[in-house]
Amino acid sequence: MDISGEQHLDIRHDIIKKRINDHGNVIEARQEGIGAPKIEKPLQRHGGRLEHNETYCGSCFGAEGSDDDCCNSCEDVREAYRKKGWALSNPDLIDQCKREGFLQRIKDEDGEGCNIYGFLEVNKVAGNFHFAPGKSFHQSGVHVHDLLAFQKDSFNVSHKINRLAFGQYFPGVVNPLDGVQWTQETPSGMYQYFIKVVPTVYTDISGHTIQSNQFSVTEHFRSAEAGQLQSLPGVFFFYDLSPIKVTFTEGHVSFLHFLTNVCAIVGGVFTVSGILDSFIYHGQRAIKKKMEIGKFS
Repeated sequence: MDISGEQHLDIRHDIIKKRINDHGNVIEARQEGIGAPKIEKPLQRHGGRLEHNETYCGSCFGAEGSDDDCCNSCEDVREAYRKKGWALSNPDLIDQCKREGFLQRIKDEDGEGCNIYGFLEVNKVAGNFHFAPGKSFHQSGVHVHDLLAFQKDSFNVSHKINRLAFGQYFPGVVNPLDGVQWTQETPSGMYQYFIKVVPTVYTDISGHTIQSNQFSVTEHFRSAEAGQLQSLPGVFFFYDLSPIKVTFTEGHVSFLHFLTNVCAIVGGVFTVSGILDSFIYHGQRAIKKKMEIGKFS
């Protein structure tokens, strides 16, 4: 989301998300509904149970937008509740969520982490992107994440950034967040990176130009009080663009400039050698003279 008002929720294109265990190994994807209690006749929208010759149209439990709306999955019910601005406090009371084993799936995933990689295209204005638990949506003009489904009051946002770049790599670039790792000690909180992006143009010796960016960063952690999620748990990257552009141009050194440098180096070596030679010569003469004076006395 950025200051122009553009927002993208639950991004999936060009972003790969993988479940990992506490050792960092990728967990194989599980088929939906495995291990869930089997319900022979799901609840229909009109309140009855599904019969053999009927088409399934699940109930939205009062959150239908119209008489023709159906909620055939737990996610459909949650989405209908979000549109109404209602809280789904106990998903296990919802027929679709119970059938899919929603709460059990959340419990099974406790202690897991995730590996996220890919790229985003953003506008050249100040904004932020973040990784946070829960389905995100807008409610009364406010960006909200649904955390009720997790049935917990603390989230661990420990993380490691393998690589973060605003644009292509070019020779000599240093991205300060590459390889950064942070471990959370408190029960919950929000970790924030404030990034200043500097547009950079790099031109190599052959004239090929790379339009990229460098950035500097400051970090801040907002801790939540025990049992109270006053701030959304997650990792936030707030970025702003600098009005200054940096240009790097690669070029050859002229032969005359090279010759001048060689002469300067040779002259410097000759001068230093002369100073050392003079110091050693006069030192030896002084010592020899004192020794001679000592013999005559």
